[in-house]
Amino acid sequence: MTTQVTTDETFVHPALFYRTEQEYTRQTVSFLREGLTNGEPLAVAVPGPNLELIKDGLGADADGITFLDMTEAGRNPGRIIPRVLRGFADAHPEGRVRIIGEPIWAGRSAVEYPACAQHEALINAAFEGRAVTILCPYDETRLDPEVIADARITHPTLISGDGREETSDVYDWQAVVARYNEPLVAAPDAAVFSYGREDLPAVRQFAVAQAGLLGLAGERVMDVELAVAELTTNSVIHGGGRGTLAVWAERDQLVFEVRDAGRLTDPLAGRRPPERGQLGGRGLMLVHYVSDLVRLHTGDEGTTVRFYLGR
Repeated sequence: MTTQVTTDETFVHPALFYRTEQEYTRQTVSFLREGLTNGEPLAVAVPGPNLELIKDGLGADADGITFLDMTEAGRNPGRIIPRVLRGFADAHPEGRVRIIGEPIWAGRSAVEYPACAQHEALINAAFEGRAVTILCPYDETRLDPEVIADARITHPTLISGDGREETSDVYDWQAVVARYNEPLVAAPDAAVFSYGREDLPAVRQFAVAQAGLLGLAGERVMDVELAVAELTTNSVIHGGGRGTLAVWAERDQLVFEVRDAGRLTDPLAGRRPPERGQLGGRGLMLVHYVSDLVRLHTGDEGTTVRFYLGR
């Protein structure tokens, strides 16, 4: 059997569980060729080796399909919706769009995974009501059982490696978003700066200085200044007027954590591209764009945004 997901519904979001390269290639190529038959714009965003499997399987049919290496385009899971998925879908507003997106692969760290799971859940909110089909492959032989279990919760439709399709009986994407809204605690050796409105220039200078001391250089320092400026300004405007910045090193990355008394009520904050002519509302999205990873916790006591940059 091969993957067939032609439908009159609007948003379609199946998970594909595969165990071999042959299953992967057969099902993804079938999915794409069905899109070609329907005249749908097609994009593939998967890790590099899997890109090659799909291209080889398609042969000449690969012409005209957009291919992206997800390990680069989706290094930070928080930018996949606005930059990769919405970026492609919004560029093709007429008719159905078909995408393969594989954001979770063997080698994703335990620190990254909660953001990955939330991303997969939030796709359902980001594309509700749109004529888009996004197939998400999962390697059952290399991913932890917890990851496979979460995929059954974040995807309403499940497809096996032999093409059998079923409806998930545990689908509940909001539950995954809530479960991975985990409290974040700064490292005990972090350098800390408490700021108010009058301290915004000083907190940016503090962040840049700490980045240099911890070995960050070049354009990445500019990314620090931009991200810290956006987050601390949000604290002053929306987070009770004050906040705390903490900075520390964690293995080969630097971590910057901004904590304030505000609360995010929009689960897609930072992942929804601004509308044409919209003023403001880009700060958290910019942080996603320049960071290797963003983790976030929000609750009644306030909001913590943590971003990571590789040295």
